[in-house]
Order: sequence, then C-alpha cells, then structure tokens
Amino acid sequence: MGKVDGELINELQDRLIGMAAKSYRIANNLPASRVAAHVSSQLNRCSTSPAADYAEARGSESRKDFIHKMKVCLKELRETFVWLKLAKELELGSGPELDEAIAEADELIGIFVTSIATAKRNAKQLKL
Repeated sequence: MGKVDGELINELQDRLIGMAAKSYRIANNLPASRVAAHVSSQLNRCSTSPAADYAEARGSESRKDFIHKMKVCLKELRETFVWLKLAKELELGSGPELDEAIAEADELIGIFVTSIATAKRNAKQLKL
C-alpha cells in the first residue's frame, strides 16, 4: 500500500470518527421528549459503529472478511442516515450541523458502496 492509499484510509477513518462525534452532539441537543430520547439512543448506537467496524475491516484476515466488515459499516451508515433524516423530519433538530451530518452520511454511504464493489470485483479477478 502506497502513501497515498494510507492517507486515504486514515482520512476515511477520521471522517467516520468525525461523523460519530457530530451525531453524538446532535443527539445530545435533541429536545427532552420520549420520541427524541428514542431517536437519540438509536443514533448514538448506529453512528459510532462504523468507525469501530472500519478499524476492524482494516485488520481483516481475508478479502472475504474485509468485504463482510465493510458491509457491516455500510449497514450502520445507512441506519445513521435514516435516524438523522428522521430527526430532521420530526423537527427534533435543525440547523447546519444536522444538514452537514446528513450530507456526510450520504457521502460515506457512497464511498462504502464503491469500496465494496471494488473489493468484490478484485476478489473475482483473483479467482480467474
């Protein structure tokens, strides 16, 4: 792996950590209500998972293991996206931080979709 690849990997890890921190701040600022408490709890769970799961993927034992762990990251990112959108739709939160978090989750989803497709394609080429 070249320096550029390593920098991209570290940048992605940093973005995932940033996404988790931003989601925590958003969840912490939701109003005091039963609905907001539920959204906050779900958001805290799913938004912190991708950073840890990606760290595991980086240390995967095989290409198959890597793809599996990347799919887990993608699943949690999609869930994060939904909870952020729901918070906005229910008017539990608003403002630039929520909009930025929604946009960042959407971008990260795209990155993981592409990475998984590339890893699958590379795995097939190795089998040829």
